[in-house]
Amino acid sequence: MNIGMLWFDNDPKTDLAAKVARAASYYAHKYGQSPDLCFVHPSLLPGGPLRSGKIEVRPNRSILPNHLWIGTHAKTDGG
Repeated sequence: MNIGMLWFDNDPKTDLAAKVARAASYYAHKYGQSPDLCFVHPSLLPGGPLRSGKIEVRPNRSILPNHLWIGTHAKTDGG
């Protein structure tokens, strides 16, 4: 993912799937397309990557805790 939206959510009562869903809903409304990829701090994914609906959620050490970087997979032009 080269371009995405950074989303902050520090609500301790909300699970990761709900946080991803909220961020995805906002992203779709704002940008007119549904996201399919989300990066989060590894502490939120102790078991490794997972899927939240149609969104692949992956750990990334460069993402700060309580933040989600959400967007779409990078498209390649094949050349």
